[in-house]
Amino acid sequence: MYINDIHILYYFFIGLLGLAVGQLLDWATKRMIEHKPILNKDFYKIYTKDLKLNYKFMILTAIAYIALLYLFGFSLDLAKYLIVTPLLISVFAIDYKEQIIPNRLTLILFEVGLLFAFINGAMISFSALLRDILGLAIGGGIFLIITLIGGLIAGKEAMGFGDVKLMGALGLIFGAYNIIIISVISFLLAAIISIILIISKKKKANEYIPFGPFIVVSSFLVMFIPQYLMLYILLEVFTLGTYQG
Repeated sequence: MYINDIHILYYFFIGLLGLAVGQLLDWATKRMIEHKPILNKDFYKIYTKDLKLNYKFMILTAIAYIALLYLFGFSLDLAKYLIVTPLLISVFAIDYKEQIIPNRLTLILFEVGLLFAFINGAMISFSALLRDILGLAIGGGIFLIITLIGGLIAGKEAMGFGDVKLMGALGLIFGAYNIIIISVISFLLAAIISIILIISKKKKANEYIPFGPFIVVSSFLVMFIPQYLMLYILLEVFTLGTYQG
């Protein structure tokens, strides 16, 4: 049996891979929150001592992996997003809980982006490499400007520098065009959720709300929704449904 020209067994095995990666992700996320090394000589002993399955991470990662295989097939994009997906989930979990994005995570994302940018440049074209480098400049640049201007106006950081570094790394991964879409969606989601939280009195107007989760959700939307459809949705939103495409 084939689904989108891919045998169903491949979906099964990549789902199993997602379950395993999701459980390891739970371990890695906890260790980063505790500022402890993820891998060391006592890894197996420590890991198995109090082993508890994190079904949320496992199921989420497995579903994401199956969806990625369906959308991208066996391609370079599939390989890239299989690596990026658990890293983004970890960013969401840590920033939501601790209101910080570890430099270790950002650095890994940057290294992944740099690796695939050069692979794209070698296998596709030099312009593909330039597109990804431009994405790095745009992603980091937009958020750096907002942070600096917000600091001058409000006297405090409008957003953390962790968000700036994260957007730079994601710009390298997603490219110039997509990182602009991610930025727009992030601010749109942040505005809507913040208003809801303030109206429901779950947050105060001057209370800090971590921005990393909005970036992560926006990245997944861009990853899973075709570019033309995402652009159409945004145009519909910003024109209040009057856009005639």
